[in-house]
Amino acid sequence: MVSQSKDDVAAVMQELGSAAKQAARALATATPDQKNLALTAAADQLRVSKDAILKANKQDIEAGKAKGMTAAFLDRLTLDDERIDAIADGLRAIAELDDPVGKTIATIERPNGLKIDRVRTPLGVIGVIFESRPNVTADAGALCLKSGNAVILRGGSDSYHSSRAIHEALQFGLEKAGLPKTAIQLVPTTDRAAVGEMLKGLSGNIDVIVPRGGKSLVARVQEEARVPVFSHLEGICHVYVDKSADLEMAEQIVLNAKMRRTGICGAAETLLVHRDVADVLVPQLCAALAAKGCAIRGDDAVRALYADAAPASEEDWSTEYLDAILSVKIVGDTAEAIAHVQRYSSGHTEAIIAEDDQSVDAFFAQVDSAIVMHNASTQFADGGEFGMGAEIGIATGKMHARGPVGVEQLTSFKYLVHGTGQTRP
Repeated sequence: MVSQSKDDVAAVMQELGSAAKQAARALATATPDQKNLALTAAADQLRVSKDAILKANKQDIEAGKAKGMTAAFLDRLTLDDERIDAIADGLRAIAELDDPVGKTIATIERPNGLKIDRVRTPLGVIGVIFESRPNVTADAGALCLKSGNAVILRGGSDSYHSSRAIHEALQFGLEKAGLPKTAIQLVPTTDRAAVGEMLKGLSGNIDVIVPRGGKSLVARVQEEARVPVFSHLEGICHVYVDKSADLEMAEQIVLNAKMRRTGICGAAETLLVHRDVADVLVPQLCAALAAKGCAIRGDDAVRALYADAAPASEEDWSTEYLDAILSVKIVGDTAEAIAHVQRYSSGHTEAIIAEDDQSVDAFFAQVDSAIVMHNASTQFADGGEFGMGAEIGIATGKMHARGPVGVEQLTSFKYLVHGTGQTRP
């Protein structure tokens, strides 16, 4: 990570953009077998390179601890044998997906004999800006490759060494398949000026930006980007326990939604409990959460039932903790729960635990987040769990891609029109 001047960074980024555009043209006509070979070879190489990857990750972990990084962020950064195997398995799962490129998604036959096919096409060059999760290097690279897109990956300084080690395995796979190594590029500097250059579009070479990181990163992307953005601001995810809920099920779901991994965007941050079941559920569930190390911040009604809860402030309801902290509120009915979600949600994932169909139907109809769940943990908000193999992120906007962004969401389409000599009168 040699220090570079702003002009030097701009020159490096322009070279990456130009190379990516050329690689995108090659990928657009690559066969499914070529792309799948690149993915499976990269998966094998990840396992072969496990010791080198773990050594690189150790450098990042030690640097993170020295900077005082929180336990939640260290968890997101940490790799081990199991997580590297999971990354490799993810690459193979993506290889097994249907190739979206060239797939006909609609056919229109006109009275004049014209046949119009709407066919999936790659987007071109995708810029992915992410922070502390090194697995994003593999997930994003693989999804872009499968969907026929070149990608420029800009990871954070926290995961720099880990990302480089994973990137080497991806490039090994590309070479094995006879595809250009420049199809998956990793920005070779942690200078923040590189992000600015990507947001400008690299002279028209980047077609879309995908940010994966904290609020400040996403805010910068939304403010400065001159190219389209698949935005993901925050994961302020809610779980609402209705009066009709199976309380044993509710307890298990909430424990998983909050505590399975607290540092991911699909972790629950706010629990809403119907007042008719609060007396039974709140003391028991809060104690179970506390036993697992979770701090409770509750409204007055919650604190009356669970004395160890700290008072919840207005700020708590709009905070993505990414840590073992949960805001808890008692609501009068489903309508009040929905109103709370509508006010404070970031549009990521919400869940209702209920057996009453009317409550579920109302929640599904009126909660306008990208993912809405019934009787399931919010931690299923993940492309792999949705059968996409992996995801490049969770899009919380309302245009084109929404929810887990997998291979299909990384394509556009064009119309192929077949005629037999028609002319327009």
